[in-house]
Amino acid sequence: MPTADSQLIIACVVAYLAICAVVGIWAMRRTVSTADFFLAGKSLGPLVVVMATISSVMSGFGFVGGPGLVYESGSSSLWMVFVAAFSLPVVFMLTGKRLRLLVEIRDILTLPEAISARYGGRWPTLAMSGAIILGVLGYLGTQVLAIGTVLQAVLGIDLLAALAIGLSVLAFYSIAGGIVAGVYTDLFQGLLMLGAAVAVLMQCLKVGGGMLAISETLWAMDPDFIGPWGARGEMAALSWMLLFGIGAAGQPHAVTKLMMLKDIRQLKWGALASGAGYMVLAMLWMGIGLSMRTLVARGEHPALDNPDLAAPTFLLYYTPELLAGIVFAGLLAAIMSTADSFLNLGAAAVVRDIPMAVRGRPLVRELFWSRVATGGLLLLSALFALYMENLIALLGTFGWGTFAAAIVPSICIGMNWKRATGQACVASIATSIVLNFVLEVSARHGVPLLPPGLAVGAVALLASTLVFVLVSLATPRRELATDIDALLDV
Repeated sequence: MPTADSQLIIACVVAYLAICAVVGIWAMRRTVSTADFFLAGKSLGPLVVVMATISSVMSGFGFVGGPGLVYESGSSSLWMVFVAAFSLPVVFMLTGKRLRLLVEIRDILTLPEAISARYGGRWPTLAMSGAIILGVLGYLGTQVLAIGTVLQAVLGIDLLAALAIGLSVLAFYSIAGGIVAGVYTDLFQGLLMLGAAVAVLMQCLKVGGGMLAISETLWAMDPDFIGPWGARGEMAALSWMLLFGIGAAGQPHAVTKLMMLKDIRQLKWGALASGAGYMVLAMLWMGIGLSMRTLVARGEHPALDNPDLAAPTFLLYYTPELLAGIVFAGLLAAIMSTADSFLNLGAAAVVRDIPMAVRGRPLVRELFWSRVATGGLLLLSALFALYMENLIALLGTFGWGTFAAAIVPSICIGMNWKRATGQACVASIATSIVLNFVLEVSARHGVPLLPPGLAVGAVALLASTLVFVLVSLATPRRELATDIDALLDV
């Protein structure tokens, strides 16, 4: 296990953890209502929204898990990375305008509340709340493992100790500051990592001897590794393309950022900026993974015990100390701010959305119980991550697929199609939850129900979309409220 001997790297990471504590205190003073805790008071500028969107989508999934996935399976990961860069603008185009207008005409703070306004009744709200809680546990587990992996490498301690330190800081930061802490950390780390990604890519090419030399080495090692489908084959590559090409529009940690924008007119350029920014950050994902695999193939570095160590190992051994320290700090910023977003989503579902659907009102002392729920979800996600024991990127793919299959039909189609019904919303979400968990758990216990390589989330997304359309056509259309009907005409 690589560890950081450089005091400069350790200083950068410790300084960042201290900054997190300061941000938590600052954000706590700004968080005086549930609107502040869940939607940052709907007062964010376009730069903050764009940076928060791309940072939350990349997060520990891309910055730590991504290089590990490339190291393990080569160009299979290309079908996940680059299609996501083009699909992020779809989030803005399909959902941004109508969701932001919905926040204006209704007292909306969460996605389940948006579902309630669109479809009416309690069951669509309950179904969406349940899907978000389950998806949060899966995707948040990705961030938890990423925190442990980074701190384990930097501090030279075992994984459980690293998790304890990281989770302690994250718990204070998230419970105190809510989403305010997350989005402003996203802004800081997004700007930091845009520059660092270019610098790290240059270092990857330098260490590997250039793109041609890297390609020749990997081709000699295994032509399939850098072939069109990568080591995982065409089934995995194409199902990832579907899941990440369409599924980005169903990621609540990205979609809800658009509901926080202060001025809806600023959405129009955010689509382009988010896609371009993601492409730059993806240089870390691909560059580190390919370079690290090249070094191992040449015998210049021992094979990694765990592919998820690709990013920490490259930064510690092959990157200038100051750059490594900056990137490690940026990695932690990305992980913690995204984890904060997920905790915020889950807490909103537990404290606000489910009680509203069942009792017609949120819990008393809502802000207090939101903070309690945040701590509980953090503990559950850590246990879930330790149970799954997957590569970080594969655990992230599971969380991504859970969200995509549950949210894309009801939000992306439902906010653009008046014929969509509440029964279809419930049926599609139920289908997505059952398929995702049955297929994933069966595979975990040695009884795979899908062909090798086929992503569970892609199957669940196709099935839930088909169910949504068919049930909408088969059930009577509900008369829409005047304001919602007018909204869907915009």
